[in-house]
Amino acid sequence: MHAKTEKAQIRVTRSSSAYWRVMFDNPPLNVMGPQFVREMREIIAAVEADEEVKVLVFESAVDGFFLNHSDFYADMKDLTSMPQGPTGLEAWPDILVRLTRAPVVSIALIRGRATGNGSEIALACDMSFASREKTLLSQWEVGVGLVAGGGPMARLPRQMGRQRALEVLLSSNDIGGDLAEAYGYVNRSLPDGELDGFVDALAKRIASFDKWAIANTKRLVSAASLPQDVEIAAGWDACMASIARPAAQGKIKALFELGFHKPGDAEDRLGFYVGQLGQAG
Repeated sequence: MHAKTEKAQIRVTRSSSAYWRVMFDNPPLNVMGPQFVREMREIIAAVEADEEVKVLVFESAVDGFFLNHSDFYADMKDLTSMPQGPTGLEAWPDILVRLTRAPVVSIALIRGRATGNGSEIALACDMSFASREKTLLSQWEVGVGLVAGGGPMARLPRQMGRQRALEVLLSSNDIGGDLAEAYGYVNRSLPDGELDGFVDALAKRIASFDKWAIANTKRLVSAASLPQDVEIAAGWDACMASIARPAAQGKIKALFELGFHKPGDAEDRLGFYVGQLGQAG
């Protein structure tokens, strides 16, 4: 669970030269720390350099968690000291922006909790599909006095409309698979037993098509729908400013006292516990 470990936290399997599967594997909670960011940066660079890959599917090897919140045990300086990426953005938002611009199709296969960082990577993907029974998405940050750093304030209004985006962000609550589909948070919510087969068939279908046509279609759709980098940067700056605030530090400390950041009810029902913090004043 700690950021500094020798075990890889992400695995890449090449189903074919055109179709890669990217597996998040940082048990027990799939939290995101500096090592995860470094590994993701290497994967994005490999995708950008590869002329044959056309489709990426992001999924999880950790039961109950697609990708979770940040690793609060990690040294924040290990993340903030990373050099800016090619976009000029800081490391994590740079990865997400490059993913949206890469000339490949990215698909999030969401089973389990996608909280904070997990929601952000799903929003950066070109498509996302969720387990109806096992998915929980959330941007939980406001509930503990933080501002999200990976761009959901810029992406969510374009994806689901201003009012629904504000509901997701300001309620800091968990959104199940069916409501996520209804709100446009994900493309579709499918029965859990059908999710893998559906995503695999779609990925193979797209991977069979011409890459030039895929890349240029995505480029033109993105030109009409993606936020500007300055919006992403503003969110990151607000996130960094929010972390040191006494209000945020107090809420996070209280959440730890309730069992946050270890396997158990506080992580499984994070939206409920964040709400309890707010009601407690």
